[in-house]
Amino acid sequence: MTAAPHFAVAESAEDPDADVWFAEPAGFTAVPLDALLPAPDSSGADDLRTALAPLLQAAPDEVARQQFIAQFTQGQQLLGALREAGTVHCSIGLHRDDVDEAAASSIGRPLLSFFTVSWRATAVSPRAVTAARAVSGLDAQARIEYVELPCGPATFSETVHTPRAADCLPQTPLVQFRAHLPHPDCKRLAVLTLSTTAVGRREQYRAILRHIAALVTFDNPLVPARSEAP
Repeated sequence: MTAAPHFAVAESAEDPDADVWFAEPAGFTAVPLDALLPAPDSSGADDLRTALAPLLQAAPDEVARQQFIAQFTQGQQLLGALREAGTVHCSIGLHRDDVDEAAASSIGRPLLSFFTVSWRATAVSPRAVTAARAVSGLDAQARIEYVELPCGPATFSETVHTPRAADCLPQTPLVQFRAHLPHPDCKRLAVLTLSTTAVGRREQYRAILRHIAALVTFDNPLVPARSEAP
């Protein structure tokens, strides 16, 4: 007998302004964008200062305290850039590499990933056309697939990036999986992106994103359940 899947409903699912609903598998922890990027002089800014106070007080000296502040500020800048680009949700994935149990070097090795949901404005056109256009400018080496999901037509893309030596970044390949899902209003596109440096586990991460995309809906899935309640 197969056990019924278990879902935990996040508070964001109750947001009356929500436009897309999705489910994440175990191992992903949401990054609280609103809490980390509060408006200046707001109650949220006060809450953030209160939450950070114990961490600052625990710093062994002023140098460590300033380093923490600098790194936290840099993280806020990165999240702010994501938000400006249309990102409305992001999560950090942490999983144990247990695919090859026979290889002692891989057992227990942590695998990190980053998942985002973003909105992009598009020209008004049929959803299938929008899905095709979303991947039209990708590199010839990119892996592309057109599919029909429960939420409508979609395209999947898969690309591998390696930082340039001039960028002063580790020369570690990064694989990015994207699901491009046109909204029923035909004016915007939801883009689900899953990124990881675990290129050797691309098949597993590809399956994760496909599973998430298959559960996406643009209609509130909680409404029918409420209407049936006595």
